[in-house]
Amino acid sequence: MITVVDYGRGNLFSTGQALRHLGAPYEITNDAGAVERAERIVLPGVGAFGDCMDGLRTRDLVEPLKRAAARGVPILGICVGAQVMLEAGEEFGRHDGLGLVAGTVRRLPEGNGSPDSIRIPNVGWRALQARGGFFEGAPESAMVYFVHSYAPFVARDEDVAATIAVNGMDVPVAFRRGNVVGFQFHPEKSGPVGLGLIERFVHFAP
Repeated sequence: MITVVDYGRGNLFSTGQALRHLGAPYEITNDAGAVERAERIVLPGVGAFGDCMDGLRTRDLVEPLKRAAARGVPILGICVGAQVMLEAGEEFGRHDGLGLVAGTVRRLPEGNGSPDSIRIPNVGWRALQARGGFFEGAPESAMVYFVHSYAPFVARDEDVAATIAVNGMDVPVAFRRGNVVGFQFHPEKSGPVGLGLIERFVHFAP
């Protein structure tokens, strides 16, 4: 059973639709005890870093998520749900995150106005540059869907699972640290490639 965490800030419908399509049993809950007992967790997220952390704190979900991570439960963060797994975020001031992965969520680099510059926020389909590991065997330069202005700049290079090119910088957009996996993009909105990545997590054994 996959526990999808409802803290008032997640895209629960499309996440549930993707899991249902894959035939993966799941529950949506905001109960701290259920999160603490979970066998596998998906943490979706939409909005701003600080607001999402407030949603988790208000529902007393921060410590259960930390304890679940510490005991080795596979956890997948999606979009801002991935961002809050890091130590801090800089959107609208500096905010503490869950601290499951070392790093800071920072704004994407701005373009120089040239025709090939990417406008920020980055909205649309981009080609992933995977680094193996969790993405081993995934289609080369797979296209996935993004809506974001900030990205999870993890501290350890070995934690980076995939990047995209944004205005001259290779920006981390997927990471893995042990049992913790994060996607800045929306796999539930990324067609067969995204569904394939969610299915990998469903069967993921750290």
